[in-house]
Amino acid sequence: MEDTSVEKAKLTFRRLSGLDRSGPPPPETVAGAPLRPWTIPNAIGYVRLLMVPVFLVLALQSESGTDALPAVLFAVIGWSDYLDGIAARVTGQYSRMGAILDPLVDRMLVIAGVIVCWKFDLLPRWALAILAARELFMVGLARYALHRKVDLKINWLGRWGVWPVFSALFFALCNVDWLALACLYVGLVLVLGSTVQYVRDGRRMARGQGSS
Repeated sequence: MEDTSVEKAKLTFRRLSGLDRSGPPPPETVAGAPLRPWTIPNAIGYVRLLMVPVFLVLALQSESGTDALPAVLFAVIGWSDYLDGIAARVTGQYSRMGAILDPLVDRMLVIAGVIVCWKFDLLPRWALAILAARELFMVGLARYALHRKVDLKINWLGRWGVWPVFSALFFALCNVDWLALACLYVGLVLVLGSTVQYVRDGRRMARGQGSS
């Protein structure tokens, strides 16, 4: 009875929605855990992953890059990021694959949005170049961390920065220039700050492993 009450108490609205991330990560998600690819949350992630190239093709085939269907599809892929997290917390189907897949889809979506905005000149290209370089750098950093078996935890700058970036790309696709620019500059500050923190944390953990 005691264990059941504790488990129910943990699944509050804040924890279910992802606002409360206190405590250690689920052991199924840390480096070295089995991938467990076939779960409900991962199925949502696979669908999100498949939708990214569909968005890219539809957007690039449009005349101005601001057609409604690609913009809606971009929003669906971005906001459905919440669904796999909620599904994992409801079902308890945490997995290492989910921990890897979720940020990978987010980065692919950002890069796809950058490609569209670059082609149709929807946002300043210097800012898009910085954003694309940051995302590609993070993919490389994640691969390096996996190789070194270093578990890079998502920091709050990165967690909060992803939504201004998504919003900037979305509003650019909707041709709302002033709002897209405002979100872009806020997002860039946050994600670049988070990148510095990721590198610092990764170096510290790698040194810790080397000395153990």
